[in-house]
Amino acid sequence: MAVLKRLMLARASAVVARGLCSGRELGSGSGCGPKQLPLQRSPEGRNRQWVFLGCPGVGKGTYSSRLSGLVGVPHISTGDLVRDELAASGPLASQLAEIVNHGKLVPDEIIIDLLSKRLEAGEAKGETGFILDGFPRTVRQAEILEGVTDIDLVVNLKLREEALLAKCLGRRICSQCGGNYNIASIDIKGENGQPGMYMSPLLPPPHCASKLITRSDDTEEVVKERLRIYNELTKPVEDFYRQRGKLLEFDLPGGIPESWPKLLQALNLGDNANKKSAAA
Repeated sequence: MAVLKRLMLARASAVVARGLCSGRELGSGSGCGPKQLPLQRSPEGRNRQWVFLGCPGVGKGTYSSRLSGLVGVPHISTGDLVRDELAASGPLASQLAEIVNHGKLVPDEIIIDLLSKRLEAGEAKGETGFILDGFPRTVRQAEILEGVTDIDLVVNLKLREEALLAKCLGRRICSQCGGNYNIASIDIKGENGQPGMYMSPLLPPPHCASKLITRSDDTEEVVKERLRIYNELTKPVEDFYRQRGKLLEFDLPGGIPESWPKLLQALNLGDNANKKSAAA
């Protein structure tokens, strides 16, 4: 993956726009029962290379981390990489804080540099394959990634915007252990032919309850701006992968209890009790 780092950095400054190829759309049915996907086998000698797309707050980190343990590849979140850089108070911290606190996208060069360093560190530990969460967010980033590695599958998680907003505003982090929780109880009534949706809160254990903090960028104004930017810049990334036959659309039917077994089924990973508990 050291080669991947060098190529990503080189491609970041040399990408030229090119037309999109035609392809077939995978698992694009509406509703919460997506079609099963005949997954491509990863090339001999390496593990899966998957990407998770979706609006801020949809649950990319939650489902990516669960699948990471299940299929045996690292979960790499570019959002976590940015937050780690902020916490380390390094040379980029003040610049990143200004960007993140206003709901803006971190520039390509910074994200690619952070991601390349993470991949290089993983290679040194013997990691193969990955589940990327939060990258690519633009077509330019997708072109850079495509130029240096072959992504096997792109999972596009989808959730109603009203539920997304409530989830983002309900997110909490334990200031001591770093655990992620959500105090939002989402109960959307069915109307106009759409089914209702209930998502129960993900409450902390008693020893974390008094230590919860809110992320600085989880304000209504910032969340709405992040959703606007996503729809403007990242939706074309969905088309990029859809036209290459690599996109699996997955409408979340509710919280983890409702969505997890259906996601396993859509990925042809099964939903038996052993696999569900292995990823819990």
